[in-house]
Amino acid sequence: MLIVPIAMIAGAALAAQDPEAAIRDAMAASAAGWSAGDMARFLAIYADDAVFVGKDGLVRGKAAIAARYAKSYGVDAAKRGRLSFRMLGFRRIDATHRMLWARWMLDYPDGKAQQGMTSLLFERQAGVWKIVSDHSS
Repeated sequence: MLIVPIAMIAGAALAAQDPEAAIRDAMAASAAGWSAGDMARFLAIYADDAVFVGKDGLVRGKAAIAARYAKSYGVDAAKRGRLSFRMLGFRRIDATHRMLWARWMLDYPDGKAQQGMTSLLFERQAGVWKIVSDHSS
């Protein structure tokens, strides 16, 4: 017989229902995908109809966002660096929308680093939190 403490079950259930925890987990999985050179895994967090706003303007759709990242960071995964995020704050918009502000950081194999800010609007779609709007600089 397997005995699991009630506190562990309650904690796991609460984390599964907590939107901020789910978004943090999705962000960590996305960053791990980038760092491993797996663009599909990195982009899995984006809705198909997501928009990206950056210094070069507005990009519409996940496929166009993928092309933008390939153009900006190249196709050589070893040169893309290790991505991480520092979460700065969340705002509940309604039951299915959350805003996240974060600092993104890229650490490259040659010791160089790059960082910037991002504002992400998440929407809960089919039980999963997806980015529908990304404004990064």
